[in-house]
Amino acid sequence: KGRAPKTGYSREQFYDGWPTIDGCSLRQRILKRELGDTAMLDGCNVVAGEYDEPYTGKHIVFHERSEVSEIQIDHVVALSDAWQKGAQRLSADERYAFATDALNLLAVDGGANKQKSDGDAATWLPANKKFRCQYVARQVSVKYKYGLWVTQAEKDAILRILANCPSESAIGV
Repeated sequence: KGRAPKTGYSREQFYDGWPTIDGCSLRQRILKRELGDTAMLDGCNVVAGEYDEPYTGKHIVFHERSEVSEIQIDHVVALSDAWQKGAQRLSADERYAFATDALNLLAVDGGANKQKSDGDAATWLPANKKFRCQYVARQVSVKYKYGLWVTQAEKDAILRILANCPSESAIGV
């Protein structure tokens, strides 16, 4: 299916800022998940840790004084891409669930996230080629979970990537 118009799109159609879940910011929860056992916490706040960033493959050492732009929380299926591919017909509660679903969120390099912007698999893929199969499988899983569609160019790119990793499975569906 083709892209629907972006008419009416705004981030606020999904949510207004990072929600708090059980007293902790969703952003902090995603950072903690990505940093795993290396995460050092001050209450809910991640103050230090390290991990292999998925989009670039770089090993990142995070500390509280790191600039926020260094590590960003990315919507694997970007909000505006989702809006143009079916989210505009979802209820407000469904859009909120989509925007805050941990399946659709990754802590990533800020520069890579800016480069990706609202791209889909046809227009942007991670520089880290080892992560592309997982990235595309995650996009497919999120779009399937929320009943979103893909364009023909996106479908072609997805099939091309997944042909190189036939054992990659859908995530969380």
